[in-house]
Amino acid sequence: MPGIEAVANDQLEAGPPTAGMVRQQAFEGAQMWMGDVSTEAGAVSGWHHHGDHETYGRVIAGSVHFEFGPDGAESVDLGPGDYFHVSAHAVHRESNPGAGSAVVTLVRLGPGPTVVNVDGPSSD
Repeated sequence: MPGIEAVANDQLEAGPPTAGMVRQQAFEGAQMWMGDVSTEAGAVSGWHHHGDHETYGRVIAGSVHFEFGPDGAESVDLGPGDYFHVSAHAVHRESNPGAGSAVVTLVRLGPGPTVVNVDGPSSD
């Protein structure tokens, strides 16, 4: 029967792990994942990508610095209210250069695993 499913913030489940960040899952379907990612002040995540998933997000609180591209040489900085898109298979890492926790809400669309941890980006 059609309806509305609600998940309270204190009911989020643990999401897939990557060093330096905490993922909390609200919803997961055959080709969709939705949840929050928190990164403490000064923390830097491990390098990872999201397989075949396209990732769309919005910074809710704090500052986020993304590194990506060949040798991780490209970057973008985001703050509260900013939106972003991470392409499928884009190797990246996130850090929080701010003084408080950073919180990002994400939606991932695509098949397969939502997180693939790797050693780092390639040089090409």
